[in-house]
Order: sequence, then C-alpha cells, then structure tokens
Amino acid sequence: MNLTQTTEKARDGAGPARSDDLAAALLTPEARRDPYPFYARMRREDPVHRSAQGIWYLTRYADIEAALGDPRFSSDRDRMTRAYTALGGDLKAFGRLTDRLGRVMSNTDPPDHARLRKLANRAFTARRVEALRDRVREIVDRLVDEAVAAGPTLDLIEAVASPLPLAVVCELFGIPPEDLPRVKTWFRRFGRLSEDIDKSEEAISGYEEYLAGLVRRRRAHPGDDLISALVATQAQDDRLTDSELLSTCFVLITAGDETTTHLIGNGMLALLRHPGQLARLRADPALIRPAVEELARYDTPTQAIVRVVAEDLTIGGRRLREGELVYLFLAAANRDPERFQDPDGLDLTRSGSRPLSFGHGPHFCLGGPLAKLQAEVAVGTLVRRLPHLRPAEGAALDWRPNPLQRRLTALPLTHRP
Repeated sequence: MNLTQTTEKARDGAGPARSDDLAAALLTPEARRDPYPFYARMRREDPVHRSAQGIWYLTRYADIEAALGDPRFSSDRDRMTRAYTALGGDLKAFGRLTDRLGRVMSNTDPPDHARLRKLANRAFTARRVEALRDRVREIVDRLVDEAVAAGPTLDLIEAVASPLPLAVVCELFGIPPEDLPRVKTWFRRFGRLSEDIDKSEEAISGYEEYLAGLVRRRRAHPGDDLISALVATQAQDDRLTDSELLSTCFVLITAGDETTTHLIGNGMLALLRHPGQLARLRADPALIRPAVEELARYDTPTQAIVRVVAEDLTIGGRRLREGELVYLFLAAANRDPERFQDPDGLDLTRSGSRPLSFGHGPHFCLGGPLAKLQAEVAVGTLVRRLPHLRPAEGAALDWRPNPLQRRLTALPLTHRP
C-alpha cells in the first residue's frame, strides 16, 4: 500500500495510517521524485514522528529551529555512533563510518565545538571567501565555454555543477593541479558515503593520508592557502591537536562539495520549471543573491541533518528519550506554511524568510557562504550566457536514493535555439 492509498483509507474511516508509513514513504520512488507532499502530510498528521526503526522525524519549522539551538539535541560523534550501532543492520555500519570521521566541528558539542569552530573561523574568513569571487567567475566561464563547444546539449551536473566546487576547493586549499584526478576520485566516493561503507572507509583513509602529506609540506613551506592558515592557527594555539587539524581540513574541504553541486543543479532546475521567475532574474541580474537564498529554500540539497537526544525531553507532546536519533528535516521546515507565505511557490524576491537550508545556531554551516557564492556566480552566468537553456527533450530525471539529501544524478539540458 502506498502513501496515497493509506491516506485515502484513513479518510474513508478505516482507521489512522500505520505509524511506520510516514517514514517508510520517504523511501519510495514517488518521494524520491518529489518529497515535499510527503513532508506536508507529516507536518499535518504527525510532525514529531517516531519511525518503526525508532528514529524521530521532525518537520515543523518552529520545532527544528528550536532543536538546532538546543544543547539537548547533540551532535557528538560518540553518541551518534552508539545510537546508530544500537539500531543494528545497515545503520550499525553507518555508525562505524561516523566514528571513522574523527572529532570535528560538525560532530562535537560544547565546549569542544566552540573551540574548534573558533579556530577554524580564524582561517576560513569571510574576506578569504569573497576574495575568490573573481576566480570562481573565471572557472565558471571556462566550464561553460567547454560545455558549449562540446555540442548542443550538456549535463549541467557533469559539465559545471560538479567540477566547479572541486576546482574552487583545490584553489582554496592549494591542492596541486596534478593531484586533481586523485582528489576527484575521492570526492565522488564521498558523495556516496552511505552507499558502500567499506569503500567509503578506504577512501577516507587514502584521502587523510594525502592531507597529512599536504599539512607536513605547509609546515615546512607555508603558502597563501587555507591549510597554511590552519597550520599557522595551530601554531598560535596548541589546543588544536594534529588529529583535529587533519579532521578540520577534511571537513572543510569536503563539506561544501556536494552541497554546492546540488544547490546549482536543483536551483537551475527550479528556474527552468518557473519561466516567469527565470525571466525576472534575467531582466534583473542584481536579484541573484536573494534568488540563491530562495532556490536553497525551495529545493534544499541537505534535506535533513541528524542529532542524538542527550537527555530526555518533550517536544510537540511526544517524549524523546536519551540516546534516540532525531532527523531534523530542514527541507520540510523550509516549506512550512506557518513560517512561509505560499511555501510551495518560488519567489526570487522573497525577503526576511530565514530558511534553514544551511542550519541554524552553533552548527550553522561554516561553508555556507562559499557554497552560496559559487551558486550566485554559476546560476548568474548560466542565465546570462545561455538564454535558450532548457531541459533536453525526452530526458528523464533521476534522484539519488538518499532521503537525507536531494541530489540529481544528471541534469540534461539544451542550450541552442
């Protein structure tokens, strides 16, 4: 029985939907194509929902915003590993992977989180990000030139959205051009971490070994790159251990890669499906900054993030117990009608809405500004340079089978009249 049938049965008086149907429905092909009607049903029927596996699903904006700032919703790596391990099966293997990633900003709680975040902030500054804008323009123009020269159609993911963040990361971290093929192979694996745990662990080990070599070289010969800045920060404050330095490099390098790729892909698809909004952006290129914010709200690349209950608490009338996993569905919050007017509509002039696309509170995504800068340049360039861009005729869209992420496998487009 699918979600629609279950809903109709409940409306016909046959009783409420089974408690596990709401969570299980997110794994269906229908939800993979468009999860937003499923989120709407969750918000209406059971906004603090406990799945058959014992994982909590939160879908209301107010609940998620509060949870992101509440220390009782923990990001701690050890808690996360124990919680996944306790569930068994494939989730137990995923717990092993979370443990393998090391202790970094994204999987620690205060006071360690504040210390690591402060040290990383010294190196990963707004000025350093903004200084990349001209270089990002050069990279985007080159990628578009190559795609146009290759023929009348292009796969936007393969041609622009995927290679752009990789090139920017290599620029930012001073990764030598000759190492690009190896790094690209690792990045492709990191985009599928949960799909093959053994291969993912092998990729993490190889990449960490490579990064350790870069760190040693920067200590001996500092440059004007982010690894050199982190090494200098460690020298000024020895609370950042070698292990933490390496893990911080790993997270900063990889965290924005897939998010940036699919912010561009999802955003361009949304514009092409809303020609009126696309025309508005084409007529007023200065709209690009609020446009990217709205595109990230409308079809959020990171659909959900994970927390662990650190102590028993009540939310929405439900009792959550210490050690239980909680999925905070940012994408559902971003379509909450209690927070957004016409939430299912795309409005590039929307202002003051504060979507949760990049999180909120202490763990707000450090790489968010860099991801948005790249999306601004990429989307703005595509809209300006390719006025005839449209979906390729007959091309079907396919989304990766991970309900926590919203990622196209490809986006075939035609760019000629």
